[in-house]
Amino acid sequence: MNVSSPLLTLNPLHIAQQLAEQFATTAAERDKQGGNPKQERDLIRQSGLLGLAIPTQYGGQGAGWKTVFQTIQTIAQVDSSLAHVYGFHHLLIATVQLFSQPEQYGKWFEQTAQENLFWGNTLNPLDRRTIATQVSENEYLFHGDKSFCSGSIDSDILLCSAYNDEGKLLIGVIPTAREGVSFLGDWNNMGQRQTDSGTSHFEQVKIKKDELLLNPGPLSTLYSSLRPLIAQLIFVHLFLGVAEGAFVTARQTVQNQKAWSKSLAENAVNDPFTQKHFAEFYVQLEGVRLLAAKAVQSLQTAWDLGSDLTAEQRGEVSIAIATAKIAATNTSLYITQNIFQVMGARATTAQLNLDRFWRNVRTQTLHDPVDYKYQEIGEWVLTAKVPDPSFYS
Repeated sequence: MNVSSPLLTLNPLHIAQQLAEQFATTAAERDKQGGNPKQERDLIRQSGLLGLAIPTQYGGQGAGWKTVFQTIQTIAQVDSSLAHVYGFHHLLIATVQLFSQPEQYGKWFEQTAQENLFWGNTLNPLDRRTIATQVSENEYLFHGDKSFCSGSIDSDILLCSAYNDEGKLLIGVIPTAREGVSFLGDWNNMGQRQTDSGTSHFEQVKIKKDELLLNPGPLSTLYSSLRPLIAQLIFVHLFLGVAEGAFVTARQTVQNQKAWSKSLAENAVNDPFTQKHFAEFYVQLEGVRLLAAKAVQSLQTAWDLGSDLTAEQRGEVSIAIATAKIAATNTSLYITQNIFQVMGARATTAQLNLDRFWRNVRTQTLHDPVDYKYQEIGEWVLTAKVPDPSFYS
């Protein structure tokens, strides 16, 4: 199976499916190992999917958000760590478009499309340990640590951030190989074990002024404030993909099992309690799919409006995505936990490592508390107030 064919000749969803089939053969073992999935990230590079969302004038494919999210979802069905870093690559591409102007980001996009560059994240605005010091009119020094830096190791370009002495957040784009940048490799969590979401260190790293995203900058306009909503919708499709992967695994397992000894059915597929469980899984998945599709369409409309986006329209997108986020969170946790109820004790063997589905969504759903999504929607229902733009809504 060759995934190196360009997107000009193959459908991106077909390519994502090919990648998923390859990743599936090693996903369980790689999850146990943790660390950096270098070989698999190189397959993503070779696939051409890293240029999927880059506008065609810069050599990319100019795909819409529906296609981008579908490729993330497809990969997440077998490997949520790879789906995470791949999804964040597209988030960082969008961030640059939202926080700067074409004359600045054009060269980065052209290089990314031509060389299949992977973008890594060292942004994390909640971690204020990295300080920006201006040393001349056109140069800054970033110094300090950043946590939760997903996809930073083995990336080619970094989105980084620091706070200056006035408390202003500065976001820059630099080569990962820039002198002074290092990675501690200390990510050792129970889930998302191959996202390299550990600590990055900046040792007096030089950042040129033209590498900073200052126009319009972070969240300074309604349009630029779409950035956190894109991040939330990536999580929706990540959770949905994992739930679908767990569902398919459970279905394939049960289709080859005998029924429990007390059942009146001979085969598990004819057992009424097993059928009830799968009906519940299916209904919940269908609900998330519909809510996710509505949210994607809402985002695409807002994205296409650009600077004409109104506060009311932005608010509608926020509510649609928050609704899908709650449903995807609850459904993914429910399905990944309860697949064992239908598969039985044999499914708990460490060799299969099927608990990774639950561990991965349990880890990633803690990115930001879903309780606040409930609060946002509840406030909107009762008062018609939409969430204020922030880095998480």
